[in-house]
Amino acid sequence: MTVRQPWTSRRDDRGFTLIELMVVLSIVMILAGLSLVQYRNSIRTTKEAALKSDLFLMRDSIDQYYADKAKYPDSLQTLVSEGYLRAVPKDPFTDSSDTWQTTQATPLPGSSSADAGIYDVKSGSNDNSTDGSRYSDW
Repeated sequence: MTVRQPWTSRRDDRGFTLIELMVVLSIVMILAGLSLVQYRNSIRTTKEAALKSDLFLMRDSIDQYYADKAKYPDSLQTLVSEGYLRAVPKDPFTDSSDTWQTTQATPLPGSSSADAGIYDVKSGSNDNSTDGSRYSDW
């Protein structure tokens, strides 16, 4: 003969109560929300790293072009056609290779060329980075 405790009911207590299910569901939703925020931050950090790498690569190619030819390239496509770059990379934030902002070099005094070429390149995005600076200022 089994002895029953006075605080238990007669029916078998199998399954979960509504409160237990709500607590578990709330915990799962909180964890999912936190992971979504972390995922979005990691995507943005990855895009920022890609932008820094692309800018470094293009600026280095411009410098190599200048060292070889003693003049700046006319455009980013010139770097591709001359073999300094395989292709103009896509800006990670605008998702286009046509939105890069180039800065024209000032012509040297006594130079017969009116167009001095480009000496710097920046992102075409108007967004702000995680540190608060604008991507177009990098």
